[in-house]
Amino acid sequence: MTRLYPQLIATLFLLTGSVLPLQAAPTQAPTLEQRAAYADAERTNADPTATGIPAAASPSHTAWMMVSAALVLFMTLPGLVLFYGGLVRQKNVLSMAALCLGITAVVALIWWAVGYSLVFGRSFATDGASGIAHALSPFLGGTEFFFLHNVGVLPNTDYAFWIPQSVFCIFQLTFAIITPVLIFGASAERMKFNAVIIFALLWFFLVYIPLTHMVWGATGFMNGVWNPKAAIPAIDFAGGMVVEMACGWSALVLCLVLGKRHGYGREPMMPHSMVLASVGTGVLWVGWYGFNAGSALAADGIAANAFLTTTLAGAAASLVWPLIEFLQRGKPSVLGFCSGAVAGLVGITPACGFVDAGGAVIVGGAAGMISYVACTSLKRALKYDDTLDVFGVHGVSGTVGLILTGILASSAANPNLLGSAACSNGLKAALEGHTLWLVQLKAIGITLLLLIPATFLITHIVRAVVGLRPSGEIESQGLDIHDHGEEGYTMNG
Repeated sequence: MTRLYPQLIATLFLLTGSVLPLQAAPTQAPTLEQRAAYADAERTNADPTATGIPAAASPSHTAWMMVSAALVLFMTLPGLVLFYGGLVRQKNVLSMAALCLGITAVVALIWWAVGYSLVFGRSFATDGASGIAHALSPFLGGTEFFFLHNVGVLPNTDYAFWIPQSVFCIFQLTFAIITPVLIFGASAERMKFNAVIIFALLWFFLVYIPLTHMVWGATGFMNGVWNPKAAIPAIDFAGGMVVEMACGWSALVLCLVLGKRHGYGREPMMPHSMVLASVGTGVLWVGWYGFNAGSALAADGIAANAFLTTTLAGAAASLVWPLIEFLQRGKPSVLGFCSGAVAGLVGITPACGFVDAGGAVIVGGAAGMISYVACTSLKRALKYDDTLDVFGVHGVSGTVGLILTGILASSAANPNLLGSAACSNGLKAALEGHTLWLVQLKAIGITLLLLIPATFLITHIVRAVVGLRPSGEIESQGLDIHDHGEEGYTMNG
């Protein structure tokens, strides 16, 4: 019997071996030619799929995007704290710091929970999605990235081949933070802090999320460069619609509903510190390189061009604005240099990755001139109180920049304007037929149709729930003491 054991064991081994899965053959190492093609794709920020090697994070592109994300956040903290803080009166300086910090915290958590997914997801457009989800897909992304599920070191190749999705997520978060913060320059010195936070929360869901997906989402309604099914093939490189128009036109609606500051037009309301405002302007200008050049999502030639055009447009507008002041009044103001610089940087934001150096000077000069008129003559004629000229600078220059982008955009500056998506959705035809500016006008119109009614509704909801303004006595005392129990400047012996 014992002699049967070896035969029985051998038989069992053969039987079980026939039903166990075969071990996978080792993966063949990429050839030298594949590696060379992959390296070239990384260098040029191209799709590596044809090389047969999966896309992975590139150290150089990732490093640039991490710096860019930090630069854009630096625009809010401390850029806008300094810029807005210096432009208001001394008794309201901390109220500007508080709203910058408070909105940063609120938006970051919304972005983590649902915001990123609703903007940059695409599950609503997948084959298994419901009919309602498919109908929503041009306006909202999806649910697959809720609570940043599966947002890690691998790239999201819908948007970038060479950076981790986690870095892309944080970069886009910094845009989501600064946009609602900008709005409240229009309501500065007269809007309660709790009203600011509730307004920002509602506005982020009802305006920012759908608008950003429409313009930049992979299935977005107006994403002309990357969505082959875009109904309106508009172009917006770094946020002319998403940030500048969104905050500027919403600010106009808010300040009209809110009403003027007590004493507006009857007593001086000068900036309490042009030194702080000037430093803030410098921080914003430097941060704008991350904002604009970073929107290439890689350290490549398009980013380098955006870096150049951003500089030239900011410089052109920073010269034009005080030059007009000098011709009219005999003195160029520091506030004019600051306002002009911001207007030029706003104007070039949608265009920076699509125009050349000459186009940037045109955009900057036009933005500086038109925003100057909006912040002086138009504001006086319409008699509205936009405290820090958010509409006159961001709303007007952002709109001007979008129109000029449609006129001055060139495939020599950005070959993606002739890519496969552009061929399918009509962007290439519009560019070559010189009708892209008409497409841009359509996109501007749709943006306004979303912004104006939604902001009007949100403002009235907040007014009904918590009220918008403090009493006249509190406003005269200042928001720092009433809302925060602190003063910006104290003498301690």
